[in-house]
Amino acid sequence: MDEGGTRVERLLAAIIARRILVVVVWLLLLPVGVWLALQIPSDGAIDRLVVESDPDVVLTRSFQKVFPEGRQLVLLFQPQGDPFSPEAVRELGAVEDAVGKLPGVVTFSALSIFRRKDSLLDADGYATRYKAFAFGTPLFKKQGLVGDHHASMAVTFAAPTSAARDAMLEKIDEALAQTPHGALGEVRRVGQPYLENWLENETRSATVRYFPLFGAFVVVLVLALYRSVRALLAILLTLGVTVALAVGLGHLLGFSLTIVSEVMPLVVLVTTTATLVYLHSRYIQQPKDVPLERHHVFALANKALPVTASLIAALVGFAALAVSQIRPIREMGLWTAGGLALSWLTSFTLFPALQRLFKAPTRPGETPAGQLYTRMADALPGFTYRYRWALLAMSLLGAAAGGAALFGVPGTSLAPMPMGVDALDYIDEDLPVRKDLMAYEKAIAGLAAVRVWVRLDDGQAVEPAALQAIDRFTTAVSKEEGVTSVVGPTTILRLRRYLAGQGDALPEDPEAFAAATADLEQLLLTEKELRGFIDLKTMGQVQVMVLTRRGTAASFERLKARLDALWKSEQARSPALAKATQTVVGESIMQAKIATHLVPTLTESFGLTALLIFLTFLVVFRSGAARVMAMVPSVFAILATFLVMRLTGMPLNVATILIATTVLGTTENDQVHFFHHYQEAKRDGASVEQSLRHTLHVSGHAIIFATLINMSGFLALSFSNLPPMREFGVVTSIAFAFSMLADFTALPAALWIVMRAKPDQLEGKPP
Repeated sequence: MDEGGTRVERLLAAIIARRILVVVVWLLLLPVGVWLALQIPSDGAIDRLVVESDPDVVLTRSFQKVFPEGRQLVLLFQPQGDPFSPEAVRELGAVEDAVGKLPGVVTFSALSIFRRKDSLLDADGYATRYKAFAFGTPLFKKQGLVGDHHASMAVTFAAPTSAARDAMLEKIDEALAQTPHGALGEVRRVGQPYLENWLENETRSATVRYFPLFGAFVVVLVLALYRSVRALLAILLTLGVTVALAVGLGHLLGFSLTIVSEVMPLVVLVTTTATLVYLHSRYIQQPKDVPLERHHVFALANKALPVTASLIAALVGFAALAVSQIRPIREMGLWTAGGLALSWLTSFTLFPALQRLFKAPTRPGETPAGQLYTRMADALPGFTYRYRWALLAMSLLGAAAGGAALFGVPGTSLAPMPMGVDALDYIDEDLPVRKDLMAYEKAIAGLAAVRVWVRLDDGQAVEPAALQAIDRFTTAVSKEEGVTSVVGPTTILRLRRYLAGQGDALPEDPEAFAAATADLEQLLLTEKELRGFIDLKTMGQVQVMVLTRRGTAASFERLKARLDALWKSEQARSPALAKATQTVVGESIMQAKIATHLVPTLTESFGLTALLIFLTFLVVFRSGAARVMAMVPSVFAILATFLVMRLTGMPLNVATILIATTVLGTTENDQVHFFHHYQEAKRDGASVEQSLRHTLHVSGHAIIFATLINMSGFLALSFSNLPPMREFGVVTSIAFAFSMLADFTALPAALWIVMRAKPDQLEGKPP
């Protein structure tokens, strides 16, 4: 290589000349990336979907500092026979003893309360007395602890980390396995710890499933396209280094593996593969009279601008997800942006070094695309001119229909696309973890809990007047429609009175109420359950737990409004609450709130992505028409895909909401290469038809293979056990197919119309 050429060409030549050093540096970084990737923690917590800066999250975290809840789960037993038979009651006591003996575990059931009064499980008539006790008050049944056909036990334990949580779940499962409970029937394990454990295990194992599938596809594709094992090795090694370092970057950024994080390595993988296909397709097009060293530099330099522009556009597009208030989506966007930046470095350093180090062959004088594609590329300009208006109209109508399907049509029965934010939507119906949740919901109904955080002056929470007012508020809330039970500090006092044979009601007379609660401060020191509802440190903060059915953000807002109204009513009645405040918090509120962030995530991130990509095109393309038309295929593909989702009943959720940004950030790669080579021919004085032919011959076949790469990569998500990820993989693949179709039809048709040009034959020009 001579000393001339542009600065970019000289830099690329220097990289190729020092190829051994370049490869060694990247290979040394590879184990570092793998080590960092293995350090990334998993986080399946549904309550952490919303970013920590959200006001409801801030309030809930502050509440949890006062009332740390620990991990909570329920063991539900549904025997074939009577849950109050002597055998079933003895087994329930044995299970509770086995689980309760585990370090740091606290169990709570109707039986554990009764055993404070009568502990001899084997005594004659014990089961009968226990049944009478359990059904003698509505308190146990409302909390789902007893029923005509079930018995349940609440379990609480401390586990600061996911590993500690999983270890405790294993110990609980071992205790259940070692304790006979045949009369109790099958145990249903219900609660956030089990759900988080399943989600995190699924997230960790997802990559193991789909990466080999995509790897096999890349092997077949590269061998079929380039017929070279050496080219295959260069591509696979570059991909391995890129993905390992991209995933490891998440540890440096402080991110965790979540239910959508598996999208990140997949996007980096397919985008890098498509980039390498573009680069290598240009590399093998070596003219017969040009030395390989000079041609290699030319091929890289020729693709430097479109590859850089497309990766920058994709990078800023995914970075635009930082506007989302859904934490995993925000992290995934920034993580992917960092990974794409790494892919640009490896594509222009490691990959060309490996091409030369492995002596990847070229095809001097051959047409790499094959005769069939060559004939199609020659015929497409004439076809798209002849049917230009029809092709453009069809794409615009498809986009309009997709927009209507997504946002609805005001004044008609077509509502916006439904939102899917229920945690159960993340789990297949035939999996045990979902079956247990559904069985619990059917038997007990209350799966969602909100917390009413009452703040009074220090010491006031144990004063009879304030406590009685809170008891009246609790009773009023329990009568609300949709509320299955309410538990507060006076619930514990009611249970104590009931256990003493005084009934479960507290006196209405203020003096009698004061007498009944006179030893409350002493109870706070001895009764751990009571300390969960009154802050022992200040004795000025109280929590009331409201159990209700799973619902939407709107239903929780209605519940909050009713709680506020009931509080104000009691506050107006009770001077003891004059200065008190109440706030509704809890993980269920945060989970339901995700729905309110889905559409803003879609519209804001998509709008910002489109703007940033447009600005990128503004720099790359001089033609104003090209800047607009370059986005036509992607916009059509995205909106048409939402139409497919609407017709097939797929909802928007934390995964499918990513379609717009993913498709726009990935498919614009094709349009950048298309217009780059189109303008390349135009600068040499070619006509529109000649420019289109040049574009199709140079990059058209690479667009096809890049689309196949994208489709196959995301289709691999169809093997995920997470329904939202499966749906995301399928519909994203459909969007890629739509985009490629528009690349070869609507985009050339729009060019003919905007440029007001005709085929050379009609213009009287030589072909």
